[in-house]
Amino acid sequence: MSIAASSVHSSLQHSATGPGRGIAAQRTARVLAFLAVAFLTFDTTIKVFQLKPALDATQELGFSHGAVVWIGLVELLCLGLYLVPRTTVFGAVLWTGYLGGAIAIHARLAHPLFSHTLFPIYVAIMLWLPLWLRDARVRAVFAAKK
Repeated sequence: MSIAASSVHSSLQHSATGPGRGIAAQRTARVLAFLAVAFLTFDTTIKVFQLKPALDATQELGFSHGAVVWIGLVELLCLGLYLVPRTTVFGAVLWTGYLGGAIAIHARLAHPLFSHTLFPIYVAIMLWLPLWLRDARVRAVFAAKK
């Protein structure tokens, strides 16, 4: 098992699923967290190593090539915090802020709505839904007030 997969599995094991949370919820949480971490690991890697696809895409968004590595390092910090069980929620909060900035950039450039502008929301859902499925404290934060 890779380090990232092991960390995702470990962080998913960290919190009990709570009453009413069964095997299906655990499996869904694992799959979504794995997909999010796999995508973000790829995105972070190509930025930190300043690979051509990252340089081209970042320049298209209006950033200089020099910004790519710094953006990648911010992503690496967020990813590291998300993978550590004690800081998973903090990592998700930081990712949410980062992804909100991505939404703003895509909206400013009038990119297609569902494939570009809303894509960061899809990633945020894949980050937060596993937390909601496995941790009663996260569910309590998002619970509707009566």
